[in-house]
Amino acid sequence: MVMTRGQDDELDMYNLLGTKDYRRELDKQFKNPHSNFKIAIVVDMWLTGFDVPELDAIYIDKPLQKHNLIQTISRVNRRFEGKEKGLVVDYIGIKSRMNLALAMYSKADKSNFEDVQQSLTEVRNHLHLLAQVFHTFDSRHYFSGTPTLQLECLNRAAEFALQTKKIELRFMGLVKRLKAAYDVCVGSEEITQDERERIHFYLAVRSIVYKLTKGDAPDTAQMNQKVREMIAEALKADGVEEIFTLGEDKAETIDIFDDEYMARISKIKLPNTRMQLLQKMLAKAISDFQKINQLQGINFSKRFQALVEQYNQRKENDVLNGEEFDAFTQQMTDMVYDIKTEMMSFADIGIDMEEKTFLDILALMCQKYDFTYDDDKMLALARDMKVIVDDSAQYPDWSNRDDIKAKLKVDLILLLRRYGFPPVANDEVYKSVLEQAENFKKYLQS
Repeated sequence: MVMTRGQDDELDMYNLLGTKDYRRELDKQFKNPHSNFKIAIVVDMWLTGFDVPELDAIYIDKPLQKHNLIQTISRVNRRFEGKEKGLVVDYIGIKSRMNLALAMYSKADKSNFEDVQQSLTEVRNHLHLLAQVFHTFDSRHYFSGTPTLQLECLNRAAEFALQTKKIELRFMGLVKRLKAAYDVCVGSEEITQDERERIHFYLAVRSIVYKLTKGDAPDTAQMNQKVREMIAEALKADGVEEIFTLGEDKAETIDIFDDEYMARISKIKLPNTRMQLLQKMLAKAISDFQKINQLQGINFSKRFQALVEQYNQRKENDVLNGEEFDAFTQQMTDMVYDIKTEMMSFADIGIDMEEKTFLDILALMCQKYDFTYDDDKMLALARDMKVIVDDSAQYPDWSNRDDIKAKLKVDLILLLRRYGFPPVANDEVYKSVLEQAENFKKYLQS
């Protein structure tokens, strides 16, 4: 590494720093997110106006002030996909100068800047509030048990947080604010080890609840190494609830319609956890089905929402008994198999899935507008509709081309009129049929 060079250097030494073109190439490579050039040590360069959005850490060991300091720390504050925040590691003590510089250039009051002491207060306030929520929950195994007992404790804690929608929302909101405050003061020596362990406990529970109710856990990176190792060890042991392994393998394709998968869910002993997992998977199944068959998907969606609302209307003190949980679980499971049956119903009448979606919308129009139509003729119409849609949608960009969509609309209307469907011309019927045609092809091709 060459730190400096001067006119009196020997030629070989002088050339070690490279030409201007070489340094420009270094500049280009450091800005390239796909380059393996990840770390640079610089003095008085690449600070002002040098924008590298993916840069996430800067180590400062030089006195800086005013605009030079602001420009320097701004190197790591750019937004970039997958980047949560920038890190400034201060080796020389620039915090006070940073606040003065920010106050000077933003005309803001110094009291508006991140206050570690205030964040500490918020952390402790939220730990107290969370302790009140969990005052009847026994968490001793998390802090003193084996890895398996620790993980089972986290599992039970998530179940506890999911007792009612009110408790779930309160818990998730409190931990979200706890995390925001903790991010500010995480490096403070005033936070005790006991407080850190309790913080990581609540973060871990929130990750589980989030996974059950929404998607992949967002806070795994916030858990300390102890928690990650504990989870890894516990997953190797017997007796760990299935929820921790369902879908964890990214290579595993989850099929909620698979009997083996449903059997794995049924083994989960904690009823709220089992219900949340069923809700999440059923919602995805309905969403996917609706992309294929808009009409039936909407029907299942309404039925599902009614059941979820009924389940979530439990009062805080209205704890469901085993039979009530079993009833809800059975209704969810029945809906899974009803969707599976509906998805395969086209085979019973000798048509394919796309023709069945058109047949469904035609049958609905008959019911909605109160007219009768010959079943065999309706089946033939559904088949011809598929031919027209396939012909119009053979181009990959058809859904973005107004000319092709206009032709499809005209062709479908002419086909419907040729079949005398509906007996009296109705623009709403044409519109509904066209929507189903576009919906099916759009998602099938994607």
